[in-house]
Formats: sequence, structure tokens, C-alpha cells
Amino acid sequence: MNLLYLNDRRGKYPDSLYAETSPELAPFPMLKGETRADVAVVGGGYTGLSAALHLARRGYAVILLEAHRVGFGASGRNGGQLGSGQRQEVDWLEAQFGRETARRLWDLAEKAKALVRSLAAEAGVPVRDGVAHACRTQSEVDHAHRIAEHLAQHYDYARVQPLDGQGLADLAGTQSYAGGDVDWGAGHLHPLNLAKGIARLAHDAGAVIHENTHVHRITHARKPAEKTIIHCDTGRVICDHVILAGNGYLGGIAPKIASKVMPINNYIVATEPLGENFPEILPQNPAVADTKFVVNYWRLDDERRLIFGGGETVSYRFPKDIFAKVRPHLLSVYPQLGDVRLTHAWGGTLAITTNRMPCFVRPAVNCLSASGFSGHGVGMATLSGRLMAEAIAGQAEGFEVMEAIPTGGFPGGASLRGPLLVAGMAWYGLRDRLGF
Repeated sequence: MNLLYLNDRRGKYPDSLYAETSPELAPFPMLKGETRADVAVVGGGYTGLSAALHLARRGYAVILLEAHRVGFGASGRNGGQLGSGQRQEVDWLEAQFGRETARRLWDLAEKAKALVRSLAAEAGVPVRDGVAHACRTQSEVDHAHRIAEHLAQHYDYARVQPLDGQGLADLAGTQSYAGGDVDWGAGHLHPLNLAKGIARLAHDAGAVIHENTHVHRITHARKPAEKTIIHCDTGRVICDHVILAGNGYLGGIAPKIASKVMPINNYIVATEPLGENFPEILPQNPAVADTKFVVNYWRLDDERRLIFGGGETVSYRFPKDIFAKVRPHLLSVYPQLGDVRLTHAWGGTLAITTNRMPCFVRPAVNCLSASGFSGHGVGMATLSGRLMAEAIAGQAEGFEVMEAIPTGGFPGGASLRGPLLVAGMAWYGLRDRLGF
């Protein structure tokens, strides 16, 4: 089963609000024949585009290969939330790896936010401040408030504002949660515009981008001095280094990664512009994510459309009616929107790991990979591209900090990821519906 083509038309962006509201980007040419490069990058999302940009700015001859269009995958379909920290909270990281390592991971995540804001500014993509966390139980609220205090005391980060139930209701316009917090150092943006913007910057820096170019297999070097060959449907690239940046779409070209990184689908809808109606909904315009395992997340765009993601499926094929899949989750948060028209609905494929931390590995000689961002990829995927570019240039410290975090394999490896997804998503979806 090839997820690249299971749910989408080749070379076409999905029928999302993002694709409809994003300025046109002229297609980059398909690879034809044989070519050479210092570095080949497989995948045209945030990770690959960032790697190509930073390599090109260092003077490397870099070729990026994308099976569809740049930003086609999760990078152009996600909720647009630029969160602080890693996917796991600092107390979990401290318990697993100690305060010193947890602080290094926090600092890298702060660099990720700064990098995204810098690239977004270069590309003319506005970033709006604030991401709130909506907690379902008082114990979750208490934990969120302890984390806010801990960050201020031990991580020099005092931008998280604790909220009680009424404070969260006033901020978000819903009575569905017990409280939470809002991180004013986090932010949200138009994700496809960010991907296209980085692509333009990379192209201007000298990176060669080939779209509609499907990588079928890779003949890896066996020794550092040997070349790696990237085999595509219309040609091949001979290179000194390769970066694998396909995330949930890597498929069979990287078996060592497939056992540790599992693709999952997620779904988003958008409302018609709310205008001056429902002024209680996000009056300060932060984004929000809740504490469900299958997370609900939402934000307003600049036209006051509500962009809302949520809902699980136990199949890799998108449901026929995504509106019907997501609408109950939206109305569980905002019942007052029952008569508001939903104008867009789309699905996408991201990738998770067993511990929800990114998988940084060296799958072969002269090969680097970062994937499995587990819904926290706007910042960390963009940073991972820069970290891999730095590693190729001989400055591997940042990559090695992330590489040192162990990523366990899924039981049964890649062959059982599908059945595991079915069982796991059904179980955690049930827990969410029962309120656990």
C-alpha cells in the first residue's frame, strides 16, 4: 500500500482551505535523466525544504526530490500550530533523561520556534501569537499549572499563563473544559504558505527542486568514500550524502525507519467566515489544542474561519465523508456552531513514534533521517532540516542530541504497524469518548 497515492491525485494539492487561499507556486520540473549533487534530499515538506535551504546557503549542490508538490503532505495540511518544547512535557523528559538533557531538548525546541518565525518573516507569512491547552479534568489542569511554574523557575520561560475554568472559557469561548493554560510564546500560521515560502527561499539560494519525481529505491554507499544512488521513476541522482525527509510517506525505501515510525491519518474542517458572529470564540486569537489522545485542535484564520481538526479512523484510506467524521468533535466544543456551514474538509498523513519523540537516525553510510514528529512538526521538522544540514557540514551537535533519544520499534515492526494502528486507534478513541 503506497500512501503517496492512496488518497490523493498525483501532483495535486488536496481540496483544502489552505490550497484555496495560498498564492500559486509555479511547478518545479520533473527530474529527467541522470544528475549529480553533493546532497540529495528526499521529501519536499518542512524537513526537506529546510535542509535544502540551509545546505544551499552553505554552498552545497543540493537536489530535492518530491513525489507530488512541495508542501503536499502534512506540512501543507496541518493545524498550523507552532508549539513550544518537545511533544513530551519537560517533566516526562526529566524523568526519562535527566534535567540536563531535558534542558538541551527544550533549548533546541526554542531554536525551532525562532527558526520558523525567521523563515516565515523572510517569506512574508504572518505568525499569530498564542497556543492554549484545554484540559478536560481538574488533575490535568493542576498538572498544566505545575508545568507552567516549573518552566518559569527552571527553564527561564515565563510566557505560559495558567487558566482556571472560567479563564479558559473566556479565552476560547467554550464551556467544555476544566481549565488549562495559554502559551503566548507559541503561535500559529498558514502551514502551506510556510512550506511554499521555504521552497522559494531554497530555490533562490540555489537548491534544485524536482516535483512529481517519485523515489523508488536507494542504493546506499557501503563506505564513506562511495556514492549513493537515488533511483526515481524518470531518472536518478548520484550524490555524496542523502537526507530522508519523507516522514509518513517514506514507505518501503527505508525499512529501518519504517519499524520505528508509523503513519496515521488526521482530518480537518473549516467553517464559513464567522464575521461578527460568535465574538466569544477566540477573541484574542490564539490557537487551541486539548488533552485528548486523539487531539482536537483549532484556530481562526485571518478571515475568521474556524479551522478545526479531530477524529480518528482505523484505516489508511480517508473516509468518504470527512465533514461527518469531524463535525461531531467540533460541535462537542462549540455547540453554538450547529447551523454554521462547513466549507472545506481534508485529510492528511502524519507520523508518530512509540514515545512521541522524533526519530533521528543514520540509516546507512552518508545518510541522515528525521521523522515521526507526532503532531509537533511545524517547529521541530523545520529545525530538523537545519540540524541535518549542519551535520553534513561537520557540525553535528544538535543532530546528536536528538539522535541520542532512543526511539523504540513498534511491536512486530513495519509489517504489523497497520493492525496495531487499527487496535490502538480504536482503543484510544474509546477512552477519549468515555472521558479518560
